[in-house]
Amino acid sequence: MFSNEHINYLITYTFNFRNEELLSYYISFLRAISGKLNKNTISLLVKTQNQYLGDEVVSFPLYVEAIRYAFHEENMIRTAIRALTLNVYHVGDESVNRYVTTTPHAAYFSNLVTFFRKQCINLNRLVSDASKNPGSESISSILVAVDEIEDNLYYFSDVISAGIPDVGRLITDNILQYLIFPLLLPSLRIEAVNETQINAVTSMYLLCCVLRIVKIKDLANTVAASLFCPLEAFIKISETKLNGYISGHGFTHETEQSDSDNLDAKLESRSLEATISNLPSSSQSHEEDVTLQHSSSSSSLALREVLLSYVNNGDDMLVLGSLSIMATLLQTKELDESMLDALGILPQRKQHKKLLLQSLVGEGSDEEQLFSPESSSIRDGFNSELDRYLQKLKEQYGVLCSCPEVAACTRVHRFQVLDALVNLFCRSNISAETLWDGGWALRQLLPYNETEFNSHHLELLKDSYRNCTSTLLLEVKGFWQDLLITVLCDEWRKCKRAIEASSPRREPKYVLFPLQKSYFEEVSPGDSSIVAGERMCELVKVFVLLHQLQIFSLGRALPDQPPILPPSDVPQSFRAKATGLDVLGPKPGTELTLDDAVPCRISFERGKERHFHFLAVSLGTSGWILLAEELPLKQNYGVVRVTAPLAGSKPRIDDKHARWLQLRIRPSTLPPLDPDQTATYSQVNKKALVDGRWTLAFSNEYTCKSALSMILEETNLQSNEVERRIRPLLDLERDVNSSTS
Repeated sequence: MFSNEHINYLITYTFNFRNEELLSYYISFLRAISGKLNKNTISLLVKTQNQYLGDEVVSFPLYVEAIRYAFHEENMIRTAIRALTLNVYHVGDESVNRYVTTTPHAAYFSNLVTFFRKQCINLNRLVSDASKNPGSESISSILVAVDEIEDNLYYFSDVISAGIPDVGRLITDNILQYLIFPLLLPSLRIEAVNETQINAVTSMYLLCCVLRIVKIKDLANTVAASLFCPLEAFIKISETKLNGYISGHGFTHETEQSDSDNLDAKLESRSLEATISNLPSSSQSHEEDVTLQHSSSSSSLALREVLLSYVNNGDDMLVLGSLSIMATLLQTKELDESMLDALGILPQRKQHKKLLLQSLVGEGSDEEQLFSPESSSIRDGFNSELDRYLQKLKEQYGVLCSCPEVAACTRVHRFQVLDALVNLFCRSNISAETLWDGGWALRQLLPYNETEFNSHHLELLKDSYRNCTSTLLLEVKGFWQDLLITVLCDEWRKCKRAIEASSPRREPKYVLFPLQKSYFEEVSPGDSSIVAGERMCELVKVFVLLHQLQIFSLGRALPDQPPILPPSDVPQSFRAKATGLDVLGPKPGTELTLDDAVPCRISFERGKERHFHFLAVSLGTSGWILLAEELPLKQNYGVVRVTAPLAGSKPRIDDKHARWLQLRIRPSTLPPLDPDQTATYSQVNKKALVDGRWTLAFSNEYTCKSALSMILEETNLQSNEVERRIRPLLDLERDVNSSTS
């Protein structure tokens, strides 16, 4: 069927594709043919002519006609064309490989990158719109765009995996020249200047995606080396490369302007400072202060310094973006370790492994010299890869490094990264989820007790921990004191799992989603127990992280459970003993004594008043408000009919009626507060999130005050038991001081 040019005749026939259904059939026909290709059948679809080195393909209608529709507006057609091209590439015919990688057909790869660049700009538009009008629809649009972008990158990866020698080079050059250098790197700023540029958050996400998915060693190392170059170098490239550039498939890019004066003022005045103290050398310890001052505009800062400035000063999204780039670089296997070391993010275990190998081959034999910080990156040839890529940037792309002696600055860079991370943990305006990502990064850099993590860092962490502890103590008497220990134990396990994981908890795409105001704050009043519970969980997450970081920084192993005391064997409340409650607590239908109960009236429905006996009881860290009905045949005994949490009841006597006691009744459990679960929980009736209100009427003022005193007394016993059990968790500073003394 493939012989005698019949198939090629059908492929090149001029059909009337104004009928969209006919175009779909045509593309399906081309894709079906490509599925039959192998080294034997492909020769029947190409035309060759004899050259000096053998037969060369001069015509390949199937491939040429197919890529004409590679950027069709219909996604199904684009997908089919990609499948067809991959079938062609994976045949492995050398003459066909030369054909697709030479002019004019090699333009297909540059057009791919240009089309991808258009998708990146569209994603940035969606992100900007979502920041102005957040909601489920905008997030859904971003997710669709993210899927398309990642699909494109996976296509690049599949093309490279075909093993065509020149394709990897073509894709690398085009990604660098048409995407990374003119668009992504110049966009590492707070806001985009015009519609053909993107903001810093989108740029950081796209850089992470490219490095994670397109696994080309040359590409990864070139991007890493670019981080040592000043922002202004790439602004010039943006002006040069994209001014009036018209792609081969009709995409036109307007003139782009770059103005470094639009960069954030915080970056302009920020200086990155690293304090290096008591560092051991082969002969002595010394102390030095290294400060990198940049008094000029932020465009003169190296890109790595811009990213660290975001960690120090940026908002939640900028911090998460910078941490995502750091995590991506750490996990990019194609990246040379000398790059990581020069950037200051080479994990200590990898440093020791490299130095040990160098020692074994004769570059150093003394153990003290082996693990000396000064020796980690100054050995002969250690930075040869970095130097080679910096030279390539200069010669091939005209980009100059802002710090010529990068190898001599690696120790300073390492301290700058540590300082930025420690400063991050001292910031109160960053979400706990982002701080956990920072904890993961610090865990990668300092898995052991190293001298780089000095006393200054520890003191900063301790100050932040003290402030967090003081706030946590307020929760001992707060709305959710009965669940505080449960939340602490749960978050302890989650945090330990997060910072000890092989990769961060969240994918880079989460940096694109604007931080939305809590759903519970939108539907509940400001003093709602639900909002208070959300704040408590956020506080506990930060407290647990700071606690674990201090343990880890001292070289200790993190325990699986927090140091919390077991429940007391002896009930502290005499009422718990008198009522005869067991450890499981009261439930509706439970029988108990009413010796200390106070008669009251309450109406749960309009016009239907009921008589109960009121009782407040605490049992360890739990507590309840009980309404019981007296048993007619059993004096001083009753049956529990209604229970409510004691914590958060906020009792008060009514201002106008001295015999009325007002109580707030919160839910017995916290609603799902995980971001992934909140979306489904938001469909619940909003009335379910409103705290209940009870008004209890007593026979006289004395019994009303007795009921109030009962609640306050039992609440105090409950909070005392919570504080007693978490006291070892709060006494970490004593352990830290004993370990460092």
